[in-house]
Amino acid sequence: MSGSTLCFVESPVQLLNVLEWAHHQEVTGTVVVLSPTDPMTRGQLRRMAELARTEGHTVRWEEARGGAAAPFQTIGGLAPSLRRADRIVLGDPFSRYVQLLLTITRARELVVVDDGTATMEFVAQLVRGERLVRWHRRGGRVGPRDLVFGPVAAAARRRLTGHARRDSVSVFTSMPVAEVPDGVTVTSNDYAWTRARFGPPRITRGADMVGTSLVETGVVDLEQYLGAVRELTRAHGATRYFAHRRESADKLHRLAAETGLEIVRPDLPLELIARRGPIGRTILSFPSTVVHTLPIALAGTGVKVAVCEIDPAWLRQGVSDHAQGFLAGIAGSARGVVRAV
Repeated sequence: MSGSTLCFVESPVQLLNVLEWAHHQEVTGTVVVLSPTDPMTRGQLRRMAELARTEGHTVRWEEARGGAAAPFQTIGGLAPSLRRADRIVLGDPFSRYVQLLLTITRARELVVVDDGTATMEFVAQLVRGERLVRWHRRGGRVGPRDLVFGPVAAAARRRLTGHARRDSVSVFTSMPVAEVPDGVTVTSNDYAWTRARFGPPRITRGADMVGTSLVETGVVDLEQYLGAVRELTRAHGATRYFAHRRESADKLHRLAAETGLEIVRPDLPLELIARRGPIGRTILSFPSTVVHTLPIALAGTGVKVAVCEIDPAWLRQGVSDHAQGFLAGIAGSARGVVRAV
């Protein structure tokens, strides 16, 4: 595959899947990190950026949210590269930053790499012809900023369907995709780079638990979540809790005090942590990206991934029916997992 490649990422998972895509295509390119402000996410991105450099990629770190003038400086600085690029690789098609950058580039080839379960929602919205909205915000009010940004978002959506300027659009994903939009190609991500680069891991006899940020995003009630973790810990003998990078320190402190779990703040995406080991023989998770990716990344190791479905009683008041259905779909469509009881 020839031509210059420019990749935009805002999270460690997106950067991991850029590396997986590049390995699959046997290409290198320039990775632009549109850095968030969250310290945990920034730390993981720094580590992933080091890995990207060792794989031959150029990494450009942009303090894209470092003040009121930062977006203008970032976009102005990237404009020449955007106009020269033959191929644009996107980690988050829902990002307003990315949607704005799409209005500048002349690249005819667009690639969307996995941003976890959000990729499932992205493809489904393209199929249904809907505006691009993150799953947990569906059903909410359209605010003034949405109205102002509407024309940019609409233009980005047209490009991502392959209907604008005869663009080539593809999605590189490990997520199950039930229906593919016309004009979009889907390629399977089998985590070949991760499996070749890390492991196989040492397997411990116990169980590990994977945290989720569903409380922080306003979907699940805090007390209900704490109660569910306590029950799972007792039932499965879990000893470690791998925190999501967006989980709050107060919540994690309560979890440690009330369950006795060792709280682990991973410095890399969990797929790499698990391959590097040591990792429990059973990994417990609520509906999230890892119930799809860990069975692939850990194939052949003997590790069992168990998913605990979200009880509707745990949801906060006002959570939409769509959000409930989306969470159920994540658990129900996961391959290679068992149900946690």
